[in-house]
Amino acid sequence: MEKTTPLLQVQDLQVEVAGRTVLQSVSLQVRPGEVAVLMGANGSGKSTLGLALAGHPRYRITAGRATLGGQDLLAMGVEERARAGLFLSFQAPADIPGVKNSLFVRTAVNAVRQARGEAPQDAVDFLGEARGAARRLGLPEGMLSRPVNEGFSGGERKRNELLQLALLRPRVAILDEIDSGMDVDGVRATLELVATLRAQGTAFVVVSHYQQLIEKIEPDAVLRLEQGRISQSGGLELVREIARTGYAAAREAAEA
Repeated sequence: MEKTTPLLQVQDLQVEVAGRTVLQSVSLQVRPGEVAVLMGANGSGKSTLGLALAGHPRYRITAGRATLGGQDLLAMGVEERARAGLFLSFQAPADIPGVKNSLFVRTAVNAVRQARGEAPQDAVDFLGEARGAARRLGLPEGMLSRPVNEGFSGGERKRNELLQLALLRPRVAILDEIDSGMDVDGVRATLELVATLRAQGTAFVVVSHYQQLIEKIEPDAVLRLEQGRISQSGGLELVREIARTGYAAAREAAEA
């Protein structure tokens, strides 16, 4: 796919949750290797966008369209979207009691490989790769054999999301406050993984409030979500303005 062709394209997306319209009309696009940062006050709909694109049944898309690699994303089931290369890291990853972490991730990896027409990865090869990825991310190797996220700290849960990202190598990754609860080493590992996958062509939509992380990611675009719409777009100057004045003052300045 050419660099100029958007890998993820969202046009005038409207999303309803529990009978309430949360997203009024959201449009954005990211090309291979690009990073778009999504900012906004709490409750502005940032997580809603990711969950709706991933196909969560509680998030009903009532208008607009979205494509992944030119294909109609909204016509796909949840599993089809994941197999087509869409990845969502959760803001609050859930426990999956009784499901071994390594088995969970290997099953997901092999489902994606099958969709790409590739042979499944056997247990030995997968475990070797998973151990290496866990080591780079600062996730104790023993957590590969534990139930998914059960007894994990907040930072360990986020590292486990990064482990899935590293092994799945998606076409588009939506990272919802992946840095929340992370220590300094975790943030550094996040930046390194994003840079590695970005160089390989993965496109990112990163939800974050933190100026330091955003500046180090070096995004191609910064978008501010407010009242269900993208109200401002820009670069690092927009991040610095929001960090300096807050969301309310930034809105007043934009309106003026």
